[in-house]
Amino acid sequence: MTISPIENGIVLDHITAGKGMELYKALGLSELDCLVAVINNAYSRKMPGGKKDIIKIDAEIELNLDIIGYFDPGITVNVIKNGVNTKLPKIDAPKEIRDLIKCKNPRCITSVEQELPHVFKLTDSENMVYRCIYCETKAK
Repeated sequence: MTISPIENGIVLDHITAGKGMELYKALGLSELDCLVAVINNAYSRKMPGGKKDIIKIDAEIELNLDIIGYFDPGITVNVIKNGVNTKLPKIDAPKEIRDLIKCKNPRCITSVEQELPHVFKLTDSENMVYRCIYCETKAK
């Protein structure tokens, strides 16, 4: 299978195998009016299990780096302009995420007060544990 190189756009590389479609949905890439390729289970010498996912976007767009960092902080973001690749610095897990995931605690204030944002703070960066700021429930 051959996926042609892009002249101007973004390549999300080193995505943990199996997480590519989840990230595609979370970033809202289906709403773009450009070519987007999701490559699942590509061969990798660096990734555990020897597999990775890749997302290629054939347009220059703004990406929410917090979403990328939440899904997989090891992702490499390559911005390509006029065929020249520029790698962004390593993305870290965000300290706080808003309205990306919802609190599952039925007694949380967010289940009653619908207009409140769902906010989670990173409480354990080694194990990627996020907790609701209202009720301390652990996010999945």
